[in-house]
Amino acid sequence: MAKKEQFYNCHFCGKDKSEVAKLIVGDNSAICNECIDLCVSILDQEKIKSIKEDKTPTTNLNPKVLKEYLDQHVIGQEQAKLAMSVAVAQHYKKLNNPSEDLKLDKTNVMIMGPTGSGKTLIAQSIAEYLDVPFAICDATTLTEAGYVGDDVESIVTRLLTNANGDVKLAERGIIFIDEIDKITKKSQNVSITRDVSGEGVQQGLLKIIEGTVMRVNAVGGKRKHPGQEMVDLDTTNILFVVGGAFVGLDKIIQERSNEGGVGFGASIKDPDQQADLSTILPEDLIKYGFIPEFIGRFGLITYVNELTTDQLCSIVKEPKNSLVKQFKYLFGLDGINLEFTDSALRSIAEKAQELKTGARGLKKILEEVLLKYQYDAEDLARDGLDTITIQKETITNNDTPLLVYKNKRTNGKKH
Repeated sequence: MAKKEQFYNCHFCGKDKSEVAKLIVGDNSAICNECIDLCVSILDQEKIKSIKEDKTPTTNLNPKVLKEYLDQHVIGQEQAKLAMSVAVAQHYKKLNNPSEDLKLDKTNVMIMGPTGSGKTLIAQSIAEYLDVPFAICDATTLTEAGYVGDDVESIVTRLLTNANGDVKLAERGIIFIDEIDKITKKSQNVSITRDVSGEGVQQGLLKIIEGTVMRVNAVGGKRKHPGQEMVDLDTTNILFVVGGAFVGLDKIIQERSNEGGVGFGASIKDPDQQADLSTILPEDLIKYGFIPEFIGRFGLITYVNELTTDQLCSIVKEPKNSLVKQFKYLFGLDGINLEFTDSALRSIAEKAQELKTGARGLKKILEEVLLKYQYDAEDLARDGLDTITIQKETITNNDTPLLVYKNKRTNGKKH
């Protein structure tokens, strides 16, 4: 057998044996540990890249499958989940199966309804299921280009950033614009001052939503600087979902639907009755303050309803990422069991209903109730606390929860 030749330098980087931690020598070459680490890193990146390429949404795009996934994360709102499932499934089917004879238009979605009812969660859950880049933008921060605030291009830049700079991946993403009702025209009358955060933003969004090639910052960031790297990004296949509370829209619907009349045969409607959002017409949104061209960019207009007490009660405990499961996990990290009685959960839902903030009010209530015990968790566990049971009186009367220690039981008294 031939004697192995001695090498004292890495054949890849040229470093001397004394400059590296390890030099691995073969029959005809040598490689250092630093070059090996670099090779492993390159292979890992290629593996990640191939996984991303393979995870294009070509399977399980049955709207029923999407709807079933949404049911695990969003309580209620059947109409909105159904509409979004169909719109998203059809959108990605068009992308994955382009027609040679037909130009398949995308269907952007507008969701309206009270705050905290699940509009953002529906869009976010679908993006997670499809494993596509997802960007959330608040319309209240947008202004016309040249004015203080974010211009409309910033939302596309944000999507590219969330796609880790992958332009092709970003071009298949989803953008959710919240508080879209805040960019309505401030007045139906012609004003001598520019409406830079209202109609001007609507005009700026038209081409982006419809589809255009934009020059955006390749590395993210809101501001453009001379010399920075720019890339072209086509928004044609980006799905736009917009949502808002649309406060006051119900009055416009009621005014249109009121038949009027006098005499004993005239119908009398309760002024406090909620308008049926399923009867919404484009003319209602135009009267609300949107320009016709903007409304025309959204082929599907759907809605979410105000959550009932029963639905709020389900939200706090049933979804995969429910607040109860989250807090139980956090207390479990300190070795403490956290329990809730059914009556306590009901009281939490009722209290959230009174706050008129939808599901967002649930977290506020739980944080207030559990704040003291989160702060003292390690000390309580050290003292032998085994279980904290939140009772109805804890929510309604601010009573101390039932504290069960490993050797004794303590019934809470009022703070």
